[in-house]
Amino acid sequence: MDSRTAAHVLNRIADVLDAVGAPKFKSRAYRKAARSILSLDSENLAPLLASGELADTPNVGPATLSVVRDLVERGESSYLTELSEGMPEGLVGLLRIPGLNLKKVREIHMELGIETIDQLEEAAKSGKLATLKGLGQKTADKLVKSIQFARESDPQRLFIHAVISASQLVEAVRRHPDIVRAEIAGEIRRRLEVVGSIEIAALCSGDPYDVARSLGAMAGVLNADATPDGVATLQFVDGERLAVYCASEADFGIALFRATGNSAHVREVIAQAESNGLELDGYRLLGRDGKRIPTPDEEALYRAAGLQFIPPELREARGEVDSARGSSLPTLIEYGDLRGVLHCHSDYSDGTATIEQMADAARERGWEYIGITDHSQAAHYAGGLTPDDVLRQHDEIDMLNAKLKGFRILKGIEADILQDGRIDYDENLLDRFDFVIGSIHARFRQTGAQITERVLRALDDPRLTILAHPTGRLLLSRPPYELDVDAVLAKALEKGVAIEVNADPHRLDLDWRYLHDAKRRGVMIEIGPDAHSPLGLDATELGVAMARKGWLEAGDVLNTGSAESIIRFARKGR
Repeated sequence: MDSRTAAHVLNRIADVLDAVGAPKFKSRAYRKAARSILSLDSENLAPLLASGELADTPNVGPATLSVVRDLVERGESSYLTELSEGMPEGLVGLLRIPGLNLKKVREIHMELGIETIDQLEEAAKSGKLATLKGLGQKTADKLVKSIQFARESDPQRLFIHAVISASQLVEAVRRHPDIVRAEIAGEIRRRLEVVGSIEIAALCSGDPYDVARSLGAMAGVLNADATPDGVATLQFVDGERLAVYCASEADFGIALFRATGNSAHVREVIAQAESNGLELDGYRLLGRDGKRIPTPDEEALYRAAGLQFIPPELREARGEVDSARGSSLPTLIEYGDLRGVLHCHSDYSDGTATIEQMADAARERGWEYIGITDHSQAAHYAGGLTPDDVLRQHDEIDMLNAKLKGFRILKGIEADILQDGRIDYDENLLDRFDFVIGSIHARFRQTGAQITERVLRALDDPRLTILAHPTGRLLLSRPPYELDVDAVLAKALEKGVAIEVNADPHRLDLDWRYLHDAKRRGVMIEIGPDAHSPLGLDATELGVAMARKGWLEAGDVLNTGSAESIIRFARKGR
């Protein structure tokens, strides 16, 4: 019994526990155990079980250990079989639809006999669902949209979750005796915010096709296939999908290039190579004379095609090949260009650390400043600060700044943009802050025109420095509201307000697809971790990745400047 299969069973048990209404702590325990078991990355758990090492694994308690023992000894879980008896398979899937909780799922199943997402969608569209007490047509219409959103999101997962899985899979691939080198490619290497599948490029010492075929013997593989040019496609028992591009050393650069994608970018580069008289035959690059041109790395391919090397983040067929042809690609921002971060919370509101602890963590990361931006009073659910709280916090910041050397804590606030577009707090209090972040946390159900007008009015306030997570999206769980981003960017430029790339991996908002346009317009961008703990500061790196995807350079980003430049930027409109 391998780690992946065991983790899959533990997660299935957690799903069923949620579906039958068991206390949440039970399903959480099984999910935690699943993550710990998967991290062991073992092809055979039996020795670990026999030695007692499995019992000592964090988050693996007596109940979850019993399940794994059952799997090792019998190949199946009697507990899962017992839990699932008499329960339709589709009910677990219904719980993944945004807007449905266990109570509603049970009611829908009992009253209408609905067991699958397809049946739910049909009932919602036909009007049958609206007949249930407490639902109504508006709820049914929203469920149709939620079902569509869930389908579009499946089988995608957040970048950070995909990276964890890919890191385990690439280590498993590297253990193959005929694989010399393996690198994560695909959507992860391009730093997409959500990832559908995992791609790996592998340098093989043996025949690429033979190696690709043999990868089907990896632990936990349910289905496997291999193409003559050495691409192995694998599906694991937990639904994970993996493509491995196997190539010889001379062709590894092309294998990595193809595995990274995207497909439109690959086609454009191949067309450029062909216009230079070259031919790409599978993983082999042939010159005008028909002889192979070695491509041990991607740089050799781009050079032969007459192109400037294109960073993986830009390979989205959005004009990068034309720019590379003219050697006019931007010098993309680097993580080290940031001199500080501005969107951070402390235990004054809903953060978990003190201001001093957050400042120390920022210094440890090499930054010169941190902006503390706790929630304003309208966000009472998040411990929003009263005016007296603000004054008390400012006194503490003054005290800390007096003893800090070479580092500064900036006085900020994440002020709610109220329903009518006003910024929370009065003018006198807002003037006390070094900078003001404005964001929407409530009343998302306004129409697109209403919410756009609300944001535009907020941008008129001369005390607003940064518009945070502008479209309100939560990746894979809440779509963005219908904001007129074009109008917001135009207004932000006019008023001198920076737009945030919120680095929280659940947000990554503003979407990187808008950033190139923001750059062309001259709109200033801020990269904010939205950190609620010292560890949360590390999300900044993903924000930088999104900025790179948006073609941003260091000069396009507000917090590549000094603390003094931040304050000047904030006060120029006041």
